[in-house]
Amino acid sequence: MIRSVVKGTGSALPARAVSNDELAKTVDTSDEWIVERTGIRSRHIAGEGETTATLATEAARRALAAAGVDASEIGLIVLATATPDQTFPATATIVQDALGCNGGIAFDVAAVCSGFLYALGVADSMLRTGAARKALVIGAETFSRILDWEDRATCVLFGDGAGAIVLAAEEVAEDGPGILATRLHADGAHNALLNVDGGPSTTGTVGKVRMKGREVFRHAVVNLAEVLAEALAGAGLTPADVDWVVPHQANARILDATSRKLGLPPEKVVVTVDRHANTSAASVPLALDVAVRDGRIKPGDLVVLEAMGGGFTWGASAVRM
Repeated sequence: MIRSVVKGTGSALPARAVSNDELAKTVDTSDEWIVERTGIRSRHIAGEGETTATLATEAARRALAAAGVDASEIGLIVLATATPDQTFPATATIVQDALGCNGGIAFDVAAVCSGFLYALGVADSMLRTGAARKALVIGAETFSRILDWEDRATCVLFGDGAGAIVLAAEEVAEDGPGILATRLHADGAHNALLNVDGGPSTTGTVGKVRMKGREVFRHAVVNLAEVLAEALAGAGLTPADVDWVVPHQANARILDATSRKLGLPPEKVVVTVDRHANTSAASVPLALDVAVRDGRIKPGDLVVLEAMGGGFTWGASAVRM
């Protein structure tokens, strides 16, 4: 059978890391308050010259190097972001040009924190139907630029960064590597619980992130557990088969509650929220790259990726590495 196989991973972070104590100098908050409620201890904030496209390009180059794939072989780039460099063209086309692989397919996907799962699902479908042979799937954000730094309940939660994977369409055995199943959902009825209060068509401004955290938490735990179970069922697997869960890094309490709901031991959950905070669409591929490079995730491991974001959107994917 033809599957989309993960050939390499990469990530990139802005140079500046900001601790909770440093943040407390300009925001009415404290390290104790942030850690107790979120598990976050630091985050990276993009500086001058660092954009969603530059971070995405760096992550893509590292993924290509890890895969041993030349950029000229990439026929598809799907980039998930809620913070594009421009309203148009797609940030994916900027990355494509920077990599020098012009002429193939390149576009952005907007599903906020679930964006990477949506991008992965789209790329997988296109590879399996022959639209391209090799693809870059990227999640990249500069969320710091749409935060209200006077809203202490929200601004402390987010950071900037990018993560990328190289996928290749390959013929594999049934028990071989590749994306086994992906399940995606959306429910626009919950728009008001997590959104940006602006846009070209409504206010003509970029707007700022607004969130009702308590309500988002409640939906997240239920939706993530359900969609993770769906993806596993789609692959004919159970939670007992899972080697690693790589979740969206929104909040340590959400990660704990989701793993408990599924009966998964916490030591099987990759956690980077403490050092990266919530990097929206970048968080899943960023955490995946960390766990691949430190040796936790190995070839043959069954990994489940999952995320939920504004919209609401949510999804999960079961992947044999």
